[in-house]
Amino acid sequence: MNTVLPLLALRAFAEIGRHGSIKRAAETMGVTSGAVSQQIRQLEERVGVPLFRRTRYGVELTEAGAKVHPALLRAFDQIGNSLEALEAIQARQTITISTVPSFAASWLVPRLGGFTSQNPDVELRVEATTGLVDLRRDRVDVAIRHGLGHYPGLVSKHLMAPVFLPVASPALLAAGPPIHEPADCLAYPLLQDSDRADWPLWLKALDVPEDPRSDRGPSFDDDILLIRAAEAGQGLALVRDIYAREEIARGRLALALNQPWPTEFAYYVVTLPEAIERQPLARFMEWLEHEAAKDGERAT
Repeated sequence: MNTVLPLLALRAFAEIGRHGSIKRAAETMGVTSGAVSQQIRQLEERVGVPLFRRTRYGVELTEAGAKVHPALLRAFDQIGNSLEALEAIQARQTITISTVPSFAASWLVPRLGGFTSQNPDVELRVEATTGLVDLRRDRVDVAIRHGLGHYPGLVSKHLMAPVFLPVASPALLAAGPPIHEPADCLAYPLLQDSDRADWPLWLKALDVPEDPRSDRGPSFDDDILLIRAAEAGQGLALVRDIYAREEIARGRLALALNQPWPTEFAYYVVTLPEAIERQPLARFMEWLEHEAAKDGERAT
């Protein structure tokens, strides 16, 4: 038997089996589809059995191919992981953080200078997105998520639990009817979240009878946009206190009613179990918890 391993052909076999497509395998490998097809033909000639069959949806493994594909795929994944480990030895420590744009802009980014001054050897990269990332697939080190804290297979640590406050521009409140109780908010245009759920839930939690006005008004898919609309005098917004704190302090927004509404949801710092062993990431997570604790002390 020829002891020289046809690694390129084996890689082509692994990637086609992974994706079920010659074209996608070629894109992954950075070569043409013709080159991938040629490698598979050479591999099939060498082993003497067909490895794929064509279907109307692409290609699928034959019985012979399916027997060896899982082990071969694991082998190439292990090679890739080993290469990444070698590259990381010389690479500068980088932490990639994923969170929603509103949290990044209002809370996280203004504080990052404190961490970088204490840890000049660590580079931070912030990805602000409303999408839910896969920590393994997307190569994100830590995510800050808003939820109930149940993230199977991941390490999660409680960060903070913001409350909702009704806010508006001071000019709008001065020109409109007085607000003494939650039901009085219904006399104003209400600025809605993307699901139009926050105002109805807030009013219900405060024992206000159901009212059709509670879910009417323009909606926004990010809290920062909601705050900007409120600053412009377009209506009342129900926003998390951490997002509106600076605007209230500077007089751009005012509390319509001092009636916060705690929620069961909170912000959690989430990472992979093996990632928490990395010293820079562990330091960053400790720093986040410390900053959140300081923020909570200032708010009380």
